[in-house]
Amino acid sequence: MDNKKRIGFFEKYLTLWVALCIALGITIGHFAGDSVKFLSNLEVYNVNIPVAILIWAMIYPMMLQVDFSSIKNIGKKPKGLLLTLTVNWLIKPFTMAFFAWIFFAKLYGAFINPAEAGEYIAGAIILGAAPCTAMVFVWSYLTNGDPNYTLVQVSVNDLIILVLFVPIVGLLLGITDIAIPYETLISSVVIFVVIPLLAGYLTHKLLIQSKGEEWFRKEFLPKFRPVSIVALLTTLILLFAFQGKTIIEKPLIILLVAIPLVIQTYLIFSIAWYGGRWLKLPHAVCSPAAMIGASNFFELAVAVAIALFGLQSPAAMVTVVGVLVEVPVMLSLVWFANRNRY
Repeated sequence: MDNKKRIGFFEKYLTLWVALCIALGITIGHFAGDSVKFLSNLEVYNVNIPVAILIWAMIYPMMLQVDFSSIKNIGKKPKGLLLTLTVNWLIKPFTMAFFAWIFFAKLYGAFINPAEAGEYIAGAIILGAAPCTAMVFVWSYLTNGDPNYTLVQVSVNDLIILVLFVPIVGLLLGITDIAIPYETLISSVVIFVVIPLLAGYLTHKLLIQSKGEEWFRKEFLPKFRPVSIVALLTTLILLFAFQGKTIIEKPLIILLVAIPLVIQTYLIFSIAWYGGRWLKLPHAVCSPAAMIGASNFFELAVAVAIALFGLQSPAAMVTVVGVLVEVPVMLSLVWFANRNRY
């Protein structure tokens, strides 16, 4: 790896922060669970208000990075974008649903009852249907990916999420016989994607017009990165304060959840990576195309899982474990991509 390439402090140790927040949340849930239960009742149309504020604090800084004017360059590297869209929307959600069904409904039958298995599967489906929009900039940077191509990828995927996320999640949840409250699903996408996307776009446009792009990139954006991470970690503490009882009763549950998620990540990366090589994409395009497929928009997944199934649900647990395993797994893929640079 290029020695000049460095991941940010918060991002580099994200798995450690997540693990510490899990431990803190479980401790709070064990000793003071009753005193924080009132937070789970602060809802409007099935959307938990404290969590909504925290999720917004995570997602809005990411949406500031999206530049929809970059979409005019969509035709410059069409094969790479086609690969990204094929993997993200025609392969990844369905392989995630398959692995979730195999593990939670079949292999884990001795550990998880059928009702819980359905929610674990739902959490995995929600996670698999949300391609990465923020951390992919980090993974692309670390593998010398083309930053302009990465920006086009993310911008196009954010627009597609608005159209395909609800139908794909609804289809896969329906196949697994899980009741689908479409009003809650749609309102979650509006609250956690549409509104922050519009707010981010308007902020991006107005600040660049008034202050210039260099100031926006070097001065403004870096100030928001810690805000997003702190909001994420606070959300995890709150989630695990409610999940503490389940984890204490089933201490291996995090490991059991992590296994299919890790397998899915490596599979999707392999499909995109070797697909890109077969298409003769340059490394700077192939690498971010593989990275965006392998990683997830876990902030959206956490928000939707909570809205559909609640703070204490197995579905929310799956999305949070997705955060826990993403950084070490993706760093291993960064190492692979750099080692096999061509």
